[in-house]
Amino acid sequence: MTILSDVKALGQQIWLDNLSRSLIQSGELAKMLQQGVCGVTSNPAIFQKAFAGDTLYADEIAKLKQQDLAPKQRYETLAIADVQAACDVCLPEFESTGGKTGFVSLEVAPDLSHDTEGTVAEAKRLHAAINRKNVMIKVPTTDEGIKALTQLVADGISINLTLIFSRRQTLKAYEAYVAGIESRLKAGLPVDNIQVVASFFLSRIDHAIDTTLPAHLQGKIAIALAKTAYRDWQNFFGSERFKALEAQGANPVQLLWASTGVKNPSYPDTLYVDSLIGPNTVNTVPDATLKAFIDHGTAAQTLTQDVETAEAQLAETEKLGVDLEALAARLQEDGLKQFEDAFDKLLEPLK
Repeated sequence: MTILSDVKALGQQIWLDNLSRSLIQSGELAKMLQQGVCGVTSNPAIFQKAFAGDTLYADEIAKLKQQDLAPKQRYETLAIADVQAACDVCLPEFESTGGKTGFVSLEVAPDLSHDTEGTVAEAKRLHAAINRKNVMIKVPTTDEGIKALTQLVADGISINLTLIFSRRQTLKAYEAYVAGIESRLKAGLPVDNIQVVASFFLSRIDHAIDTTLPAHLQGKIAIALAKTAYRDWQNFFGSERFKALEAQGANPVQLLWASTGVKNPSYPDTLYVDSLIGPNTVNTVPDATLKAFIDHGTAAQTLTQDVETAEAQLAETEKLGVDLEALAARLQEDGLKQFEDAFDKLLEPLK
């Protein structure tokens, strides 16, 4: 038993926010699952770093460059193979929980973030190419991505909605998810095999506004948003409306805490893990944060504590002139740009 098992017993899954060929082939990922890790997330920045720093890709990249393929096709060949292998490592976890845990996420190309039809087509294509029941396709929570969610859920695909920075964005995502479930039920199709997570990014929020806030609010706002977003989640998925869908097999969307490595070195390195443990949630952590949490983290249900304090902190922040919804929109666009830049960079050595 490890602290990760204790967290799982409290209803939260810990996923690894990293993926590379050496992580899989060395047996390190399998070892992490034995310790209690329940899934894996990836993104263009993670693959860019893997391709640049992992020598296990060199021979295949050389062979792919001799083939008449576009750089994006070469990237997908590498990434899909890694995701398939990671899915296989995570499959026992997936099967032991009846398909509730053990997922691996792969993101659609960032240039599709404002293209609903393009996102739907690419998500379906990647889902079919990977051909693993425990894959999740990552879709950004832009207006267009949220529309795509409804269609993809109706098509029976599990989705990781990414780059969420506000409570309003999560609520829009929940409505879109329910619309997809209702569409699928109307068609007489099963819904119990569909899982959706809503990835709420944390440390980027504090990093963006800490310098504009008084000391007593610094390092507090992302956690306050997460705690109040969880209360919104309880209200939405505890409603009679959703209970009627749940009775027909629908799973609630799970909030996933992302961007959980601290950006301010003066903060505790497990800040965004210790503070947000609670049922029906996921926390995806980079390697350093995972190691820190195993070493000196605390497993206790903290997510539902001090929610009134969190509300007061958010109200004070707004009074100081910080528009949290405007901040969320800006951070989402910044995040999309970062992923686009990372995607362009990872394609360079594949040209």
